[in-house]
Parts: sequence; C-alpha cells; structure tokens
Amino acid sequence: MLKQRIITALILAPAAIAAIFFLPLQWFAAVIMGLIALGAWEWGPLMGFAKKRRRLAFVLTNIALVGALWFFIPPGDIWSLTGELSWQVEAIFWLAVAWWIVSALLTILYPRCSKFWSSHRSVRGLFGWLTLIPTWLAFMALRASDYTIEPYHGAQLLLALFIMVWAADIGAYFAGKSFGKHKLMPNVSPGKTMEGMIGGIAFACLIVAAGGLILSWTSTQFITALCVTAGISIVSVLGDLSESMLKRQAGVKDSGTILPGHGGILDRIDSLTATAPVFALCYALIGW
Repeated sequence: MLKQRIITALILAPAAIAAIFFLPLQWFAAVIMGLIALGAWEWGPLMGFAKKRRRLAFVLTNIALVGALWFFIPPGDIWSLTGELSWQVEAIFWLAVAWWIVSALLTILYPRCSKFWSSHRSVRGLFGWLTLIPTWLAFMALRASDYTIEPYHGAQLLLALFIMVWAADIGAYFAGKSFGKHKLMPNVSPGKTMEGMIGGIAFACLIVAAGGLILSWTSTQFITALCVTAGISIVSVLGDLSESMLKRQAGVKDSGTILPGHGGILDRIDSLTATAPVFALCYALIGW
C-alpha cells in the first residue's frame, strides 16, 4: 500500500505543480472544475446514490454552480485593482468557514448528532456543495492573485498551500506510525492519533520555517507564516475527518478507486477542500 501511495504521489505531485504554474488561468479554471466534477461523482455514494443517473445529476448541479460563479465572478474580477478581494467571494469564503465549523462539531459529536443529516439525502447534498464549490473558488482566488502584474505569484501561493497540506499529511502518517498511542477520534477514524496530528503540525511548521530561512523572512513574516501553517494543518485534519465521518455513515471505505494507494479524488483532496477557502481568506485578510 505504501509503495503504491508513493508511486501515485510521485506522478500526481509534478502534474499538479505543472498545472498550477503553466496552465493559462482559464484552462486552470476548467481543470479544477473537472476535479470538482469527479469529486461530485464520488460524493454520490456518500448521499446513498447507487444509480449512475442520480450521481450524474449531482455532478451536473455542481458544474452548474461552478459555471455560474465563473460567469458572474470571472477570475479576473476576483481581486480589485487595489488588491482587495471581491466582497461576493469573501462572503462565500466566510460561508465555507461557517460550514467547516459546523462540520467540526458534527465530527466531534459523531454519531450522536448524525440521525438528522444521515437520513436526508438533500442535507448531505448540501454538505457536498458547501465542500466542493468554495474549493473551486478558493483555487481560482489564489491563482488569480496579482495575475496581471506577476503571473506566478498566485501559483506560488497555491504551491505554499500544497506544501503545508502535504507536509502535514506526511508528518502525521509517520509520526502516527512511530509514536501513535492516543486515538484522535476513534468513532470517525480509528487510525488517526493525537501524536500523528501533532507530528503533522510540527513537520509542516518545520518545512515552512526552512523555506522562510531560505527566503530571508523577517520575524513578523515568520510568526505570521507559522501561525497560518499551524492553523492550516489543523484544518487539513478536519477535512480528512469530515470525509471519514461521511464515508463511515455511508458504509464506504474509499470514495473511489481512481488513484492507486490513495482511493478516489475525494480521498486525495479532502484536506484541500477544507484548507483552500481558509487559506485564501487568511491571505486576503492578513497577506503573506
């Protein structure tokens, strides 16, 4: 399993980085829309959809919502000429933050508060929209930042987010394997431990600090970056646990099989669905 994970990661990571840095903004938007569509397809079983027709209908609603955002808030209009985030986009990010707070409460309390949402497919569909749609917008907001002035600035922001999430994931995996004793949330994900989460946060902060030394950051930049990194690492765990909760309720082990060793698209981007809107909002409010 570990060998498959490593091989798949070695293929996916360069492909993701190449897409971030070299795809034109509109093509990048289309690719991310495609990933959201795949994620929506995999969300179908989490809603209890066994028929392909119903899963396809949910995919089409996600595409329609992303398409509406793309039409009414084009990537070039996400940021103003003075570098301020569009109020509509900021409102959607705050909505996403509110959803992830609710999701955290549902995850912590699981299975005590699962009766209502687990028995209503429409509610689980709403969960899917609140998870997937802001993710597309966050990716676009980060990639479009200062695009006309410095085309690669937004790509660097996305790469920073990826590095945080990847480092937290790697650190949590090996710290959990080596030192994990205390279960984090056994009702949701029996394999995750407190030691793994702490190891993930520590490793992500270490990687970011190393980058700061190379880039000669000021003390203020170090403090800001490490606080954001610690926060993003915690949120990434929440994204992972939230999907685990939904899969456990639906009786599904993996969201799909498209990625050997990783499962489905949702299994690979679950942390990013939580962290991308939060990171984009942090960048808009406090800079980088």
